[in-house]
Formats: sequence, structure tokens, C-alpha cells
Amino acid sequence: MNDSARRDRITLALSVWAVLVSQVLLYPGVSDLVRALGGAGDLDAGMWFLVAEYAAFVVFAGLWGALSDATGRRVPLIVVGALGGAACYLFLTLVPTLGVGFSGVLLVRVVGGAFTIGAFSLSMTMLMDLGGGNGRNMGAAGIAIGLGAAVGSVVGGRLSTADPLAPVYGAAALLGLVALLTATVTDRSPGAKRSESRGDDDRTGAREILGKIVDRPALRIPYAFGFIDRLTAGFFSLVGIYYFRDVFGLDAFGAGLVLAMFFGPFALLQYPMGVLSDRIGRFLPVVVGSILYGLSIIVVGASPSLPLAAGTMVLVGVFGALVSPATMALVTDVAAEDERGAAMGGFNIFGSLGFLTGFLLGGSSAELLGYFEAFVVVGFTEIGIALVASRAVRRLVADGGSVATPVVGEADD
Repeated sequence: MNDSARRDRITLALSVWAVLVSQVLLYPGVSDLVRALGGAGDLDAGMWFLVAEYAAFVVFAGLWGALSDATGRRVPLIVVGALGGAACYLFLTLVPTLGVGFSGVLLVRVVGGAFTIGAFSLSMTMLMDLGGGNGRNMGAAGIAIGLGAAVGSVVGGRLSTADPLAPVYGAAALLGLVALLTATVTDRSPGAKRSESRGDDDRTGAREILGKIVDRPALRIPYAFGFIDRLTAGFFSLVGIYYFRDVFGLDAFGAGLVLAMFFGPFALLQYPMGVLSDRIGRFLPVVVGSILYGLSIIVVGASPSLPLAAGTMVLVGVFGALVSPATMALVTDVAAEDERGAAMGGFNIFGSLGFLTGFLLGGSSAELLGYFEAFVVVGFTEIGIALVASRAVRRLVADGGSVATPVVGEADD
């Protein structure tokens, strides 16, 4: 891989990292933030505050991806998405002064989510465009996601103890940084290459691209795993925070630190686990990793003490890192190169639906049944998808949908 591609990989990973930090900054002190914005500050209000953004992710992720495939350009769209998201964060701090109530806050969250998912999903798609090993590239995305969540949970907890609105200003600044970073990256989308060589007349429309993705059944497998994996992340982002604060008496900063014990190893192991999946195939990381991941989630909810719960969070991060890059790499394995934007957009649609379900399922089950029961429900959901879909994953790998050979020294483009 040449120096330009390597530099762009780092820059794009930084962009993904910054978007994740901007989101997670708000999570540890979400109850305090919601209260400052005019909401009740309870679990229900916090749930809807997070749900509003991810509902927009679901609606707009595929549209951004298909638009980038159709136009052959990703960089300008990322810049627009990042700047739009930053503006919405800044406007969010003004909403309480407008007298529109908490419903106005939720509306701004929806608009901000519509912009932010463009910056996030297309940055990941540009990593797919780099070549050099799908597991390697998705490992870079995964480590950026994990480190972003780890840093965001710790820094967000500290900022919220000083001022509930401070994480919002930090999120706006980070999205502005994303716009600056991605503006320096070479656009390697297949559409950009075609338009340079043959002109714009051969581009396929966004509607046709979305239609092709819908008609590609093999993508349903990584989409299903992505849905469940993000469900667990959404669960920890909402219920996990309230659980550690309510059960163990932690403040926002302490809860953020414990959450970082999951996101830390999850981040640091993403890249090597992605490379491992390039070498051994996707089956063991996806299926076996999901089973171990689900079991460790249940153990967290059953832990009688904070040290045991926090220690088990490390295991949750390790097994999550085993699953995540291999699942994302399956998307690249299956999708045609001129459909990658829509394919990754589809993956992020299902992922965002997973986050939504994690918020709703986790929040509802915790309120109705209790925290332990909520952990059991979510843990067995992760185990269940692995058992039900294991044969489908094996068939996909056997049909050549997974890379199982070393990629060291493979040329870019």
C-alpha cells in the first residue's frame, strides 16, 4: 500500500473516531443533560433523547450511501454531513431559550442525526474503498469506533460534572474537525474513477443502487449480526449507564470509566482481530465470538460487586472486538465495489435499528423486569443470532464471501 493510501486510512479512521466521540460524550451525563434541556432526566426521557438521533440514522444512512455511489463523490458529502451535525449541536444549546419544550429538543436531535450519519457512514465507506484487505480496513474502522466510545465515555463524564451542556459544545467542535480532516482525503470511490475516465453519463442512479442492495440476499447475514451487535452497544450506552449509577452509586464520571473498560479493549483489539479474520475467515470470529460476547453480557448483570462487574466489562470488550470487524468485513466481501456506499449505508441502517432496539428493549425491560433480567434478555439475543445464523454464515464463507488468506503486501487499487 502506498503512502498516500496509508495516510488516508489514518485520516479516515480519525474522522470515524471523532464522530463517535461526539456522540458518546453525551451518554454518561445524559440524565443531567436532558434535565438541563427541559426534560425529566429519568430513564424514559434519556431513552427518547437517544432514540431521536438513531431514528434519523435509520432513515438517512442508506440515502447518503446511495447518493455517494450515484454521484461518484464521498468527500463533499462527508463535509456537509459533519458541518450540519455541528450546527445542530450548537443549536441544541439554544432550544431551551425558545420555549418549544422538550419536543423541540428531540426534533433538533432528529435533524442532527440526519446529517451526522452521512459523515459517519461515508467515512467508513471510504475505508472500504482503500483496498489492502477488508478485515484490515474494517479493523481500522472498528478501532476508531471503540476508541471513540472509550474516550467519549470518560471525557463526557468529566465534562458533564462541570457543566451538563459542555459535552454538546465538545461534540460540535469534533464534527467541525471531521469536516477539516476529510477535506484532505483523496476520493477513491469507484464512481469517481469512472467519471474521471468516461465522464458522468455512465453513473447509476441512487434508486437503482438501493434496489440492487435490497436484492442481494447475502448481505442480510452481516446486517443481522450488525443489528444485534449494535443492539448490545445501545443497551450499554443507556441501561448500562443507569445500571452502574443506580446499583453501584457511581456519578457520571465513574459510570463513564466503567463503560470505558468495555470500549478500551474493544477498540485496541479491533485491528488485530480484523487482520485475524482476513487470515482465518469470518466464521469463528462472527459465530463463536457472538456466543462468548452474549455470555459475558449476562455475567455483568449478575455480578454482585462493582469490581467483578467492571472486570467482566473488559471481557465484553474483548469478545466484542472479535465479532465487530469480521462482521463489517463481510459487507465488503459481499458488496460489488460500485455499491459499497449503499451496502455500508444498509449496514448502518440495521446497526442504527439495533441501537434503537437496544435503547427501547433495554430501557423497557429494565423498567418492567429489572436490571439483571434486562442483561439476560440482551445477552441471549446475541447468543440466539449466533446459533440461528451459524449455518448461513458457514455457507457464505464456503461460497467465497469471506477472505481467508493473508493480505500482507497486497497492493492498494
